[in-house]
Amino acid sequence: MKRKIAVFAAVILIAGAIFGGGFFGGFEYGLTQTRNIVVQGVSNMDEGNPDADFGVFWEAWQTLKDNHIDAKKLADQDFIYGAIKGLVGSFDDPYTEFFNPEDSEKFAEDLNGAFGGVGMEIGIRNDQLLVVAPLKDTPAARAGILAGDMILEIDGESTSGLNVQAAVKKIRGEPGTVVKLQIIRESWSASREFAVTREIITVPTLDMEIKDGNIAYIQLYNFNENANPFFYRAMVRASEEDAEGVVLDLRNNPGGFLEVAVDLAGWFVERGAVVVSEEDARGERKPLQARGNAALLDIPVVVLVNEGSASASEILAGALRDLRGVKLIGEKTFGKGTVQQIIHLADDSTLKITIAHWVLPKGTIIDKNGLEPDIEVKLTEKDIEAKRDPQLDRALAEIKKEIEKARAQL
Repeated sequence: MKRKIAVFAAVILIAGAIFGGGFFGGFEYGLTQTRNIVVQGVSNMDEGNPDADFGVFWEAWQTLKDNHIDAKKLADQDFIYGAIKGLVGSFDDPYTEFFNPEDSEKFAEDLNGAFGGVGMEIGIRNDQLLVVAPLKDTPAARAGILAGDMILEIDGESTSGLNVQAAVKKIRGEPGTVVKLQIIRESWSASREFAVTREIITVPTLDMEIKDGNIAYIQLYNFNENANPFFYRAMVRASEEDAEGVVLDLRNNPGGFLEVAVDLAGWFVERGAVVVSEEDARGERKPLQARGNAALLDIPVVVLVNEGSASASEILAGALRDLRGVKLIGEKTFGKGTVQQIIHLADDSTLKITIAHWVLPKGTIIDKNGLEPDIEVKLTEKDIEAKRDPQLDRALAEIKKEIEKARAQL
């Protein structure tokens, strides 16, 4: 007897307008706050009265204004923004950032999914700027840039000491223009230059096909607002084609809305199961529970991951392994597991602050650790050039074994 995917439209949870209070790549929304301190020149320098000696700050302020050769080019507000960036930098946290009003608008464009650039997620590991994941069908992917590639220079300028925000500003530009990236890969003895033409980037969501007659192969590229309805449609098709197992491909998926990851987990695990917990600076944990209908609870599943699987991808993959024993196949994941709260300030500038980290059901902390696959399969440059995919081949072999086990239990 075959155990097939069954989809019941009446009880499927499809998130509609929940995203205004959601999470993106570990970003927390719905908690917008403003402060009473409003800078107008320096007239309110004592506002808030923090327990600190600000004398040296104002001494440095005035000394710079009186002596720096370019002081007249900067307004007082520029000094304020520079000081805030200094506050943010004191945490030595690449994910805690300040955006002035102009940069805040560009940041919002990122979250909305369409922007000009080369189409890759970037991050920092061990003080080195690197590619988290190239996005499908983008200039970066077509140029051959891979997850884990380290970016040494952008248009001839070193990336040493550069934060993610500054790097993004340098990589972006008008569509049709070229950015030159000096990149080193672990397997290379020397760096190479990639000349990449910028385009308007639209973040893809999901592709699905039936493999070998009875396997639903789902490539999920991003946990954006379209992922829930797209996944639902994929499951309807899988049901119609009598699929008996699922290969969920999260390779090069850099994350997205956390609530989407939790919702998708609800297809695979029991309703009410804790998918992930948010642990704050006080050690207090806030559990996030699956709230779907568990339509795939008894369906065999394997998950593909690699170094480009980050944030929400790691949460979903880790939860499925912890709660169902689902095998992870491929390579170690990126290790991005912190929560950033977005706070909009009074002048439309923005703070993105790390406020917590994620803990998986069995206590695993993702951040800086990543997830080791149960079955490690490397994807080499020769494989890519020859259009081979040994990771997918192994995943298909494993899911066939799982399907046979499921049949034997019926």
